[in-house]
Amino acid sequence: MIELSGPSQKPASGGKAKQLVVLLHGYGSNGDDLIGLAPFFAQALPEAEFLSPNAPFPCEMSAFGFQWFGFEDRTPEIIYGGAQLAGQILDHFLDTELAKRGMAARDLALVGFSQGTMMSLHVGLRRAQPVGGILGFSGRLIGAAALAGEIRARPPVFLVHGTADQVVPFGALAEAENALKALGVPVETESRPGLVHSIDQVGAQKGALFLRRCLQAAAAAGSRCLPT
Repeated sequence: MIELSGPSQKPASGGKAKQLVVLLHGYGSNGDDLIGLAPFFAQALPEAEFLSPNAPFPCEMSAFGFQWFGFEDRTPEIIYGGAQLAGQILDHFLDTELAKRGMAARDLALVGFSQGTMMSLHVGLRRAQPVGGILGFSGRLIGAAALAGEIRARPPVFLVHGTADQVVPFGALAEAENALKALGVPVETESRPGLVHSIDQVGAQKGALFLRRCLQAAAAAGSRCLPT
């Protein structure tokens, strides 16, 4: 099994971590990209530890970046198969990191950007024990047809997408929302007017509040939170 690794940030409180936030980068990037969000999110989650692993495979179109799965062949079946393979590796990583800290699944939040959002949804909805929440920026739901027969958990999901996204079309937001709601997944969405394929301050702020709400509710009640 490939072992994932990447940059991390300890809790801002200086104490023992009570929550774990795993940041999943996009295609052709690396863990250094999203770990930059950790200091911002830590303002809302001072007791959270942040991990930002590099995806398991070298990027087929970049000499320095990584990928969760390839995009050279965009056939849905090929994309789904790639996500399945990467999902096994990511699942192993999550299980290992939770066990190291003696944490429950509800203490974990997944945060993704672009392909990292695709992986957050792919893995987070198929884990036996629901994570505390899934926050996705500028991504899409892949394997939607298969999900109905594979879904095992329905954690709260918050998806943020720019209306001017030139990489993952804005319409992917509504597609994911509709598919998830049809399966009983509590989902919220945020459209960012004029935003391209990136994360803006408003989206990050609302995402931080979502993470705090979910993880604090899970800690207090021992169960998942519900979206407002």
